[in-house]
Amino acid sequence: MSQQSILLTDTQLQSYIQNGYIILKSSRPAELHQQIFDKMETIFEKEGNPGNNMVPRIPEIQEIFTDPVIHGTLTSINGPNYYVHPHRHPHLNRPRSSGQNLHKDSWSKLRHHTRWTMALYYPQDTPVEIGPTGVTPGSHYLNAGPGEADEVPLHGAAGTVVIVHYDLWHRAMPNQSNHKRYMLKFLFTRMEEPQPSPRNQATAPGSGKIWDTDDPLYSAMWRWHMASDPQPSRKTNGDSVSIQDLHHQDEAQAIRAAYQLSEMGQSAIPDLLSAVRDPDGIARQNATYGLAAMGAAAVDLVAELIAHEDPAVRISGIETLGDLGRDATDALDQLIKTAVDDDPAVRRASSDALGLVGQRSTTAVSALAENLKDDDVWVKRNASLALARLGELAESAMPSLITALKDENRYVRANSLEALRRIGTSASETAMFNFLLTSRWCPLTTRDSTF
Repeated sequence: MSQQSILLTDTQLQSYIQNGYIILKSSRPAELHQQIFDKMETIFEKEGNPGNNMVPRIPEIQEIFTDPVIHGTLTSINGPNYYVHPHRHPHLNRPRSSGQNLHKDSWSKLRHHTRWTMALYYPQDTPVEIGPTGVTPGSHYLNAGPGEADEVPLHGAAGTVVIVHYDLWHRAMPNQSNHKRYMLKFLFTRMEEPQPSPRNQATAPGSGKIWDTDDPLYSAMWRWHMASDPQPSRKTNGDSVSIQDLHHQDEAQAIRAAYQLSEMGQSAIPDLLSAVRDPDGIARQNATYGLAAMGAAAVDLVAELIAHEDPAVRISGIETLGDLGRDATDALDQLIKTAVDDDPAVRRASSDALGLVGQRSTTAVSALAENLKDDDVWVKRNASLALARLGELAESAMPSLITALKDENRYVRANSLEALRRIGTSASETAMFNFLLTSRWCPLTTRDSTF
């Protein structure tokens, strides 16, 4: 890019952590947005929805995401070297539509750390009357669906881009006008765990700066983004919260209790581990949030869960280790054993977690390469993304990645291609370009102009 990226301030990042979204305005000229809108109109009329192929069909869209404002925000939230995921979708809200129900798009709706975000781009002016996307602020931490009473319309002028947490509850609002509303959705994936670096935002990760908030969840998310010591700055009064609060009927209260328990330190670990073994799946999930917020102190005991006879408990343990990321490196050898579990749901969780925990070594590469051959498509998808996260460390998986370029699943192919790009050797780049030259898309070739 010709301009330096514009990173988020502390206040902006804190607003994102709290609300789950941030509204931006592209600095690109109005003519570009009009051009994108006009081309989208023509494509929908003559060809239908281009789906994942919308950027090859309208290459000008890429200019939106090289905008210093947009790229800087994505870097601040997703970390450097984030992945522009191959899934993207243009949404048409037709005139006089009734809108949608609130929903989540996320493929993994149970985690709080930002490893996935969406960008919602409007190529036309989008007032409330035309049916913008509506969101419920803060709902990205909740698994139960919120009502529409607290809904906020994400309206704005042409060129508005909203970055949202992948788990945020949202919907297309009713279009009360006679005009079409297009919203182009893109997906982004964090590829590197937070680490001390001046590249992320105004306050460098690892600076130790504390967000002066009374909410233990927000505090934990801030420390994670800052790559700060997981030990909190204050201790919770043990009389004010108990393990039974993880069963609270109010989900927000139960989640708050989990993070309050994490602030009690190691004394709370036995109770939280007991809750993970609880047959109540909701309490089990809430307990994993508290354990993940404790950092390295919880790793050894959480690792014991991944050998439990109940696959649901094994998955909870694996997902918690994945959430702990590099703090769980000492459990990597144990985690690798779960990659061949008899239960495909366990293998899915394992393949994902290995790409988060194993980012400092080649230890997990062989297991992940083997899982590219799994019969379960989500095991393959997670394994291919994990290898992409390992970057140059995944070089020994090249033969498996090249084979995976012929997989029947489009995302296994795309993730494997990204892994080859990130390996960055002459051989991996040759394999990548050979595939791309064979499968290249020509945006000028249409039904009306075939050659």
